Amino acid sequence: MNAPRLRLVEIERREVPYRLRMPFRFGVTTATQGIQAFVRARIRLENGAEATGYSAEAVGAKWFDKNLALSDADNHDQLRKSLELAAAAYLDAGPATPFGLFADHYDSHVDACARLGLNPLIASYGQSLTDRAILDAVCRAHDVSFYEAMRSNLAGLAPHAVARDLEGADLSRLFADAAPAATIAVRHTVGLVDPIVASDLAVEDRVGDGLPETLEEVVAAYANRHFKIKIGGDAAADIDRLARIAGVLDRIDEPYFVTLDGNEQYEDAADIAAFYRRIGETPALGRLAASILYVEQPINRKQALARPVGELASLVPVIIDESDGELSAFPQARALGYSGVSSKACKGIYKSMLNHARCRAWNGDGKGRYFMSAEDLTCQPGISLQQDLALVNLLGLTHVERNAHHFIDGFSGSQREARAFLRAHPDLYHMQNGKVRLRIENGRCAIASLDCPGFGTWLPPDFDSARPMPAARWPKAEGGVE
Repeated sequence: MNAPRLRLVEIERREVPYRLRMPFRFGVTTATQGIQAFVRARIRLENGAEATGYSAEAVGAKWFDKNLALSDADNHDQLRKSLELAAAAYLDAGPATPFGLFADHYDSHVDACARLGLNPLIASYGQSLTDRAILDAVCRAHDVSFYEAMRSNLAGLAPHAVARDLEGADLSRLFADAAPAATIAVRHTVGLVDPIVASDLAVEDRVGDGLPETLEEVVAAYANRHFKIKIGGDAAADIDRLARIAGVLDRIDEPYFVTLDGNEQYEDAADIAAFYRRIGETPALGRLAASILYVEQPINRKQALARPVGELASLVPVIIDESDGELSAFPQARALGYSGVSSKACKGIYKSMLNHARCRAWNGDGKGRYFMSAEDLTCQPGISLQQDLALVNLLGLTHVERNAHHFIDGFSGSQREARAFLRAHPDLYHMQNGKVRLRIENGRCAIASLDCPGFGTWLPPDFDSARPMPAARWPKAEGGVE
């Protein structure tokens, strides 16, 4: 099946606000509320046929740009502006394959964002939401699943100047043998202010909605065996907190697995290496230390790709996440001693696919050193969650960080949409305490129903019930771009 050439003929953007059921601290901020963006894109194929596709993603504050001089509202407008720029560029483009639209506009879009003070991660956000909606429309037009679309290369993956290191790779067959799994392990996020045991929460501070609130309750309710633990950069406080977490995890009879998220809190590799050695020297952390799979983005993005991380990498695999701004970031990181890179749909579906191709090429020696992880940017139930899960499953990853089910109370918008998704994906969702929520059993999500026409679902979101996305007020009206 040949990759279709198409035009983007219409795009609409809407959004829905939500409140977190529990505060979530990561890095420099503690979130209590947020916004989810929705995109609807109409494409026209060369034979004149038209189709509509959708995407969704959190409009995240203090992750894409952690500049404390910017308000959350500023961060939201940065992402809205990226969406506006990507949409305008694609609407003006001639016929191209879905991947061609992305690749042909990547450099110019990053440059257009840079001129407005928007970094490459923000630039990727705008393209990613647009790319996902377009690919969803292609899947719907051909009545095939995302997996079948990628096996047949309906996206049009091909060597391109945006990734010169892959010029010799046969990208058209990158996913020819992809065999999606029916379930995936859920890696539970332990945020920096999360309660560990019941005594950490006063009665008056409890949410009381019937869902687990402490780590201890999460393990009992969901039986997770994979955990992502955020660390804050204060060695003494982090060691104490890790010991308290280990006190819960060590009760699990089966093996468990841990990843550490440094949240850019360390100055350099020597600092985080010293901390990592201290973990290994702490008796109470013996089993937890032996369960660590990798350390994620410990060094601030401004320095992370400036110096080698060999001192830490000699102790544990290290991956980049926030430093994964431009398409060239993973090769740069590899040269400095990093072994892996995160996949997040918000950073770009084609970026994840190209990085997957790199891992396959670099692991040609059979040592399997290079890998991808699956991380979360609060992927809410529905389109956002399902497209991210489908992408991760395509990449062959066996566990994925999920946090929206814990910090956000189910679907943020229309309950009509929630009930429709429950009917269409009863393996992935269930009714719990009167609301449609993510179903996690034995620490896993069942995802077989994602193998359906469309990108992770054949259902559209309740798009018209969402409020129109306001025009971005960026650059800032006063004081210019920060």
